[in-house]
Amino acid sequence: MALAPGAGAASAAGTSAYEAQAGQVDAPGLNYFVFALFFIFGGITSLNDVIIPKLKELFTLSFFEASLVQFWFFIAYAVVGIPGARLVKRLGYMRGAVAGLLTMMAGCLLFIPASQTAAFPMFLFAYFILATGVVLVQIVANPLISLLGPERTTHSRLTFAQAFNSLGTTVFPYFGAILILGSLATVSAAELSGAELAAYRTAESQAIVKGYLGLAAALAVVAGVVWLFRNRLKGERHEHTSLAEGLALLKRPRFGYGAASIFLYVGAEVAIGSFIVNYLMQPQVLGLPEQEAGKLISLYWGGALIGRFIGSAVLRLVSPGLALASVATGAICLLAISANATGALAGYSLLAVGLMNAIMFPTIFSLACEKLGPRAADGSGIINVAICGGAIIPPMFGALADATSLAFALVLPAACYAIIAGFGIFARRPAAEA
Repeated sequence: MALAPGAGAASAAGTSAYEAQAGQVDAPGLNYFVFALFFIFGGITSLNDVIIPKLKELFTLSFFEASLVQFWFFIAYAVVGIPGARLVKRLGYMRGAVAGLLTMMAGCLLFIPASQTAAFPMFLFAYFILATGVVLVQIVANPLISLLGPERTTHSRLTFAQAFNSLGTTVFPYFGAILILGSLATVSAAELSGAELAAYRTAESQAIVKGYLGLAAALAVVAGVVWLFRNRLKGERHEHTSLAEGLALLKRPRFGYGAASIFLYVGAEVAIGSFIVNYLMQPQVLGLPEQEAGKLISLYWGGALIGRFIGSAVLRLVSPGLALASVATGAICLLAISANATGALAGYSLLAVGLMNAIMFPTIFSLACEKLGPRAADGSGIINVAICGGAIIPPMFGALADATSLAFALVLPAACYAIIAGFGIFARRPAAEA
């Protein structure tokens, strides 16, 4: 998700391919476990940024090859989104949430054989299964939490839950860097071969395994609690919608441009986060050790958390379209400064892009779906699929960095933000009725 990818997806996927009605649940304690879901899947998403440089070193990967972690994670939004919504309609919210949690747990446990085989493709498969579970949980997260209290406080609960998501994206990278990065090994994978290389990869990936085993245990606890409440929703029913009718919305210029902007925003945000560690480790930037650079990822996502509170106040006074254009322009300026500077200025100007990202997802989403009326759920589903920009833009960034440099590759997210700024200007006036 800025509204982290996880939080943004929750907003979109919650109503992605269906509308539902159900009775209110009289289970206040369950609120806390749903908040924990937002915290966990936000943190899991941002933890990729810490693991990418680790896998890059272990398997001596190019930037493009390392970015395949994000490809296999975010492509799940396109592959699983619609089938996942159908599964939730069949199982119901509570059982659907349990299915998602157990799938996430399975993805975490797959890191064990991935480490034992010391094979990069196995890690990618584990990430895809993990992301499949994340998508399933996000499909039910928002509508589920809306049922866990009075209707008049729904917005407050959703905002509070998304704050937990941002907290997860801030906390997980910091502690993940301590646990996973900064190996005590005195050699690198590039210096080894054969059996020694395989043994090194297995040993060094144990830190990753331990982290995900802890997550698997936490997910098992949350799944158990949700299962206890599986029959507490009364009168739940789901209405079917036509995929063709939803796709027809792309013909509307405002919505089509907005969906493209979501694709580009998620792609740009994830691409920057994926390579921040490698960027900050460069001698001409901060020249930090891997672990110390990894800790600074929290500043990138923490800026998004702080920016959300600032943005919520600013958006009451400023046109959302113009505010979007302004922060996108700010992101472009920060990227230009970072690419053409050295030292602390280059490093911290890139980290500050997180602050610019803060309001982008919710603002693009609301502007694109404005006045869609009864077709809002269809529009939300398409935007959910557009989150797969996180699978496409990072590999493009990695390939460009391999061919040139990390600094030059910043031109790609800058171009994404330029198009987003254009959408803000395009959508600055109220939308026409659908």
